[in-house]
This record gives sequence, structure tokens and C-alpha cells, in this order.
Amino acid sequence: MSQTKAYTNPEFMMGENAREVRILCEYIEPRTRLRQANVRRAMAFFGSARLRSGGDPDYCAQATELAMRLARWTMDRHPAGQRFHFCTGGGPGIMEAVGEGVARTNRRLNIGLNISLPHEQHVNPWLDADLIFEFHYFFMRKFWFSNLAQAVVAFPGGFGTMDELFEMLTLIQTGKIEARPIVLFGSEFWTRAVSMTLLSDRGLISLKDVRQSICVDDVDEAFDYLTSTLIDAAGPTMLQPPFNLAEA
Repeated sequence: MSQTKAYTNPEFMMGENAREVRILCEYIEPRTRLRQANVRRAMAFFGSARLRSGGDPDYCAQATELAMRLARWTMDRHPAGQRFHFCTGGGPGIMEAVGEGVARTNRRLNIGLNISLPHEQHVNPWLDADLIFEFHYFFMRKFWFSNLAQAVVAFPGGFGTMDELFEMLTLIQTGKIEARPIVLFGSEFWTRAVSMTLLSDRGLISLKDVRQSICVDDVDEAFDYLTSTLIDAAGPTMLQPPFNLAEA
């Protein structure tokens, strides 16, 4: 009688007992494809899927302009193997705006770390199929953001944006990853949504933690800060975990 191998048994592979296997797949498969695409380092952009162009401020237009200028900068300054890629969640809103800006220079610099959701999240048109990564587990998706991103730009957003931003801030605060520039774009939003001063005044974070991020209001300021900070960034020779997997 013919027997079904475990790894070809969909009932087992999609069941509770194979969860560890699925988690491992979301580590190994992206790592394999990123290496094949020669992706060594990136800037991560976070922001709401619900924002649209035409707002006041028009964060989507600003995200497009900033991404376009940064893509031109890395194309002009860095050899092919050391250029920055641009990681977003791959969906609409700010993510699509960033993707459009990058694509105006070189769409192959766009990377989409997408997440399967019952609503909102669909892949935007500025991504090539081999650079789209579909995740089931939020924590594995955030692992890849922290693995790749040598800088972070956070535009206004909701729970998802806050989750991604504070994951990075926590990893830096606790020494799990090295410090890197973090830009909060839009002071009218960030000063109300997150009071770093209040957290510091209450002794909940240190002044060093407060200084880990800067708040900006225009593209020039964000561009100048990022390029001056990253100008000598060498980037890893290959993708490595940002912290010890045994401790994760």
C-alpha cells in the first residue's frame, strides 16, 4: 500500500504539530532568495496602509520623494553589490508610495515583506515577483526587517507601524542589534502619538533611548540625516541573524 511522506501531507504540514517546520520555512526560504538576489542591506520604511495621496500633510507624496532621492543616492554612490534596498510591507498606502519612489530610479531595489491578512494588505504594483515575500507569522516578518535594515523611516501609522517601530527600538535598547538611524517623519503625529519625553521623565527609558530616534518634517532633513549617517556604512558580507537564534 502506498504511503504518504510527511512533508507531502498537507493535513500534517498545515496542522498544529508542524508549526515549527512552517516557522523555519519562513526563515530559510527568504534567506535563500535574498542571497540569490544579492540583497545585503536595506532601509526599512514603515507607515500606514490606509494613508492616501492628497492629505495634509501629504505623507504619501513625501514618502515617494524621499524614497526616490535615497534610491538615486545609493545608485550613484555604491557599487551593485553594496547598494541599499528598500524594505516595506509591500502593501498600499505609505508602502506603495515608497515603492513608487524607488521604482522611479530602479524598481529592483524594492523588497516587499508582505503579510497574509483578511483585509487591507495586497501587494502593490512596484514590486517584482522574486522580491516579494509572503509571511504568515508577524514575528518572522519583523525578524527580516531587523535583519536587513541599517536604517528605519517611520511615517504615521497605527498598530502595525507601532509594532514594527518599537520592535526595532527594543532590540536596539537591549543590545540585541546594533544602533542604527531611526527617523520619525511627521512631528505633528509623532509628538502626540508617542511622547518620548514623558517616558524619559518618568524614568521608563533613558536619555540615550530618546536620542535613538529623530523627528523630522521635511524630505531634505530626512535625506541629509540618513545619507550623512550611512555614508560609510559597509554592510554585511552575507545575511546573518541580528541576534543569537538560540536566545530568540
